[in-house]
Formats: sequence, C-alpha cells, structure tokens
Amino acid sequence: MSKYKDKTLLITGGTGSFGNAVLNRFLDTPNFKEIRIFSRDEKKQDDMRHALQNPKVKFYIGDVRDKRSVDGAMDGVDYLFHAAALKQVPSCEFFPMQAVRTNVIGTENVLDSAVEHGVKNVVVLSTDKAAYPINAMGISKAMMEKVAIAKGRQLGVEAKTTICCTRYGNVMGSRGSVIPLWIDQIKEGKDITITDPGMTRYMMTLEDAVDLVLYAFENGVNGDLFVQKAPAATLSVLANALKELLKANNEVKTIGTRHGEKLYETLVTREEMAKSIDMGNYYRIPCDARDLNYDKYFIEGEEKISAFEDYHSHNTHRLSLDEMMKLLLKLDVIKENIPG
Repeated sequence: MSKYKDKTLLITGGTGSFGNAVLNRFLDTPNFKEIRIFSRDEKKQDDMRHALQNPKVKFYIGDVRDKRSVDGAMDGVDYLFHAAALKQVPSCEFFPMQAVRTNVIGTENVLDSAVEHGVKNVVVLSTDKAAYPINAMGISKAMMEKVAIAKGRQLGVEAKTTICCTRYGNVMGSRGSVIPLWIDQIKEGKDITITDPGMTRYMMTLEDAVDLVLYAFENGVNGDLFVQKAPAATLSVLANALKELLKANNEVKTIGTRHGEKLYETLVTREEMAKSIDMGNYYRIPCDARDLNYDKYFIEGEEKISAFEDYHSHNTHRLSLDEMMKLLLKLDVIKENIPG
C-alpha cells in the first residue's frame, strides 16, 4: 500500500454501498492523506460525516452531470474510483435518458476532468448487466464502459493517466440487493417474493468488490477491463439459505420477472473471452487495439471466437445451500439479524 502514501483519493458516488466499502478499506490504512467523497446526496453525506468524525475524509456536494462541480473536487487528486451511477433496473427502464445523462455523459465528464487534472489512476465501476444488455441500465453501463475504454485507448500506455474498468456481478447486501428486502420481509412475517426461483445471480461480497478495485489500480493499463471470477446461486437457494440462517418459516412466493431482468447474468461475453487473459482470480480483457481502418476485417474474421462461450451465472460454480449459507455469514446484515 506504500504507493498510496500521502496521496489523495476521490470516490464519486461515495455515499453508496461501493463507496462506503472502498472508504472503509482505505481508512484502515495510514497511507492516504485525504479521501474525498463526491455525491449529490446532502443527507447521506451528513450522515456519513457524523458517523465517521474523521478529518481525513472530505465531502464535496456535486453531480457528475455538472462538470464544473466535478472539476472542483478533482484538483489535487491522485487516484479516482468512479462509482456514481443510476443503478436500479426498473427506474432506468422508465427514465432511460436519466440513465444516459448520469451513467454515460456523467462518466465522460469525470474522465475528462481526471485527465485535465493529471489523476494517476482511474477505476470505473461497471456491472454484469453491461454484457449483452437488454435493459436501459445495462445499455447505459455498456456505453459507459465504451466511453472509458475509448478514452484509455486514446491516451495510450505512456499517458500520465490510466483508465480501467471493473465489472461486477451481484454484490450481496449492497443498495438495491434483494437480501435486505428479504430480511425485512422475514422480520415482518410476510411472504418472501421471488421473481423466478431458477434465476441465477453471481454472489460477491463488498470486500471482493474492493479487492477488484485494488487489483485494477495495481495492474491495469489504459483501456483494460477487469472481471473477478465469482460463484453463483439460484434465487431459490439464496432464499432458502436466508430462511435457514434466520430460522424463518415464511412462505416463498413467485411474483414473476421485473422490467428488464435476465434469467442469468453474463460477466464476460464470448467475444471478450477470446481475448481475455486469465490472471487466476480475475480475467483481464485488454482493449481492442484496432483502428478505424476496418476494410481488412471484411475478409479477415476471427475464427477462434467460435471456440469460446460466455462466462455467465449459469455456467460458473453453482453454490449449494450450505455454501450459500457460509457466504452469507460474511455479511454484517446477516450477522446482525441471526436470532440469539
């Protein structure tokens, strides 16, 4: 962690689940001299300020849609973790242009500001929904990735600023995760509502997510996309694991798929797998180095792509009930609610 000594870190969307997890990890180290939280939610910032009471953490009110406010927070920053986004699938379906303005244009504002201010490393947070997207949230995140990767490719490997993306599966217990909802339903004696029992989702902890950010900071070059390998579980297994841990007998009710939901999530597409580099616990997917001279590709295809398949939540390691329970026990929200 010595590379972070006396450096300044900026976290956009820093009051969210990812921002809090990254902040908590770095607050445990003496290296960063300053950590800046940039977000538009005054109430969440005030709550965080009172909870932390830490002079190392500075708060900036602003919106990634407003580059002037981004510029105000960027001056003197060495490392940047860009987590600000609209993330709820249904709300993005009903208001797709809001997703575009925050997730796509907002990301461009953040990256332009980072380059202008000489930020050393930028890591941009993406989602599995960006791979083969079928909903507005995923489409906007896919475009966000394209914006970040194109900017990194344009800068080149010798640039002062390095821009990488990290793509996550479902992060357990994060804002928008189904786990807190189901815990509330269990405590209130209601039915546990499942969209589709056979639907699979990757299962990662927030600590896993932070590890991926650090790995990208340490190992990324411009235009890289990093994916952490992760197990998956059906919603049925997840619900039953919660029932077992919380000693609940609530009924499980299937309510049908929500707007824009997939049966399973893809973390790496077949096309990306063809050029991915296996780093052990991670896949590194370098950016496409081709230029706009595409004429040759009309007669020269890539046969090897046909030999690969997607890396998705249906073909990764599938967690058993016991494995799911063991993983859930890593979450504070579970430990806090287990009957004594």
